[in-house]
Amino acid sequence: MLYNEDCLSALLGMSAESVDLIYLDPPFFSQKKHRLLNAEGCVYEFDDIWNTREEYLSFMKARLTEMRRVLKSDGSIFVHCNHDAVHYLRILLDEIFSEENFRSEIIWSYKRWSNSQKGLIPNHQTILYYTKTQHYKYHTIYQDYSPTTNVDQILQDRVRNKSGKCEYKKDSDGEAVIGKEKKGVPLSDVWDIPFLNPKAKERVGYPTQKPVALLKRIIHLASDEGDVVLDPFCGSGSTLVAAKLLNRRYIGIDISSDAVKITKERLNTLCESESSLLTLGADSFRTKNTHDLSLLNQLDCIVVQRNKGIDGILKSYFGGYPVPVKIQANAALVLEEISALLSAAKKRKALKCIYVARNVIDDDLLSLIPKDVVVIYDFNAQITQKIKFESTTLPFQLQA
Repeated sequence: MLYNEDCLSALLGMSAESVDLIYLDPPFFSQKKHRLLNAEGCVYEFDDIWNTREEYLSFMKARLTEMRRVLKSDGSIFVHCNHDAVHYLRILLDEIFSEENFRSEIIWSYKRWSNSQKGLIPNHQTILYYTKTQHYKYHTIYQDYSPTTNVDQILQDRVRNKSGKCEYKKDSDGEAVIGKEKKGVPLSDVWDIPFLNPKAKERVGYPTQKPVALLKRIIHLASDEGDVVLDPFCGSGSTLVAAKLLNRRYIGIDISSDAVKITKERLNTLCESESSLLTLGADSFRTKNTHDLSLLNQLDCIVVQRNKGIDGILKSYFGGYPVPVKIQANAALVLEEISALLSAAKKRKALKCIYVARNVIDDDLLSLIPKDVVVIYDFNAQITQKIKFESTTLPFQLQA
């Protein structure tokens, strides 16, 4: 069900205790006009500009009050916000839903690189999680144990001794007692879910679009199949798409006719981007072994993963341009590897590049290597001879 109107008027027309879960991604008090162009050239925009903070909080209070009214007694509400107003919204939600019904401050963490500002890069947003009462639906989500966890040890049951210290429980024969079966680690309040990249399959070009994966997690956490999920600021419709994928009923409200149109289209052609980071884990993107990482660290490089031409880039530029680094992978393919290195260097307008040989290259082969490729060897004596620190250019002197 979709409504193209101010959510306050739509909420006033809804019955009390008729919704199981509410997620809202409301205006953030960013004091900006959000504008984005999609792949087809359509422009989507909306204002998040307010005369005063009091005006914004009054707007939010009226609507949150109605949301509490329509929420069932065992229901939950998730309010998405950021640093602009999270502290004010937390106080407002304490007032409307009660401090005792605050459940979590969820941190949605993601990577978005930018060096344009002075200060810490804002790589997270906040989702304030409240329930209407102390009796609410909740489904524990389990994740894999950390690689540093000794799983064999946690399978053993534990008890506290007379000193209050935790120790392994033993049976009458002195053998360790195996505890209950383990499902993994319960989900924490910090969620690493990738931000939608510009080429994501589900991206529609609407400003502030959230990934379906984020909404699926919320909906799974606090509702059952057949429940009613409400998004009073539905925007591009990610909440409703997630609800439909998880067999929930849904209600979406947005004052923008463009938002309602996009949402209808997305509900007719359900689409969710596949995240390799979520399914395979961060380690699947790491292609360098410990030895190579150590060498790149000695050369003071930025490590480059999943690139055939280069393994790293020096942190210091030469002549105003990057210096790509390639570590030899196959002794029989030196010229082929250097060709790939030069191709990568050309794209970056590099004046010099470095090839780290694992084996000594004979003079005949060495004579075929272009002058702008500096060859160094992968053992300490040779590296020491080649690397000479210079404070004005590179961390070492490049020699042909």
